[in-house]
Amino acid sequence: MFRLLTNSFVILISAGLMVSGCSPRISKGVRKKDIEKDIEILTDKGRMVARLSDSTPLHRNNFIRLVKSHFYDGISFHRVINGFMVQGGDPATKNPKDTVDKTRIPAEFRQTLFHKKGVLAAAREGDDSNPKKGSSYSQFYLVQGRVFTDESLDSTETFRLKGRKLPAAHREVYKTLGGTPHLDQNYTIFGEVIKGVGVIDSIAAVQTTGKGKGDRPLTRVNIIRMKLIPRK
Repeated sequence: MFRLLTNSFVILISAGLMVSGCSPRISKGVRKKDIEKDIEILTDKGRMVARLSDSTPLHRNNFIRLVKSHFYDGISFHRVINGFMVQGGDPATKNPKDTVDKTRIPAEFRQTLFHKKGVLAAAREGDDSNPKKGSSYSQFYLVQGRVFTDESLDSTETFRLKGRKLPAAHREVYKTLGGTPHLDQNYTIFGEVIKGVGVIDSIAAVQTTGKGKGDRPLTRVNIIRMKLIPRK
């Protein structure tokens, strides 16, 4: 009987190791199985599904940790500019007593990632106080942008990008899908909306306090819930 129990115990231990070994921890609060999932973003204006980029692991892992901890549940989009972007992630919109976390995530600029419509990127403080362009710990934005012509892209390269040329493939996307090319290589992109891009338009269409007054929606647009979901 003792031998039988011992063998069973060994089998159970081995099985446990196999199960835990299937999803090793790759970062604090993040396991391998987590980075193989998408993010469901349920808002007052509809549902979106975002896929995070494996080429920006610091931002990917940080966002996953926040989603798993339900950090974003109940937070609102606090800055909305139609034709540009919608921004959320400020904990003070859920609890005014919450202070902004000053932790910055090092920039992860990638030539392959650009500001086409639907992109998920990290907000940050301006260059004067943040010369290394480190990202906000929690605040993000979703790009709406606009559709460009060759002429308007040429102008963007000259005046907004200081002569830096946009790749031809990126230009084509900006002329069809649209986006915000002047932000390229200045803010870290770490994912994109792969389902429900129209929700961004719905959020962007709400009335706000306007330019120079914070661009705050006059009616709250809440993130009801964010959670990890299996990829399809």
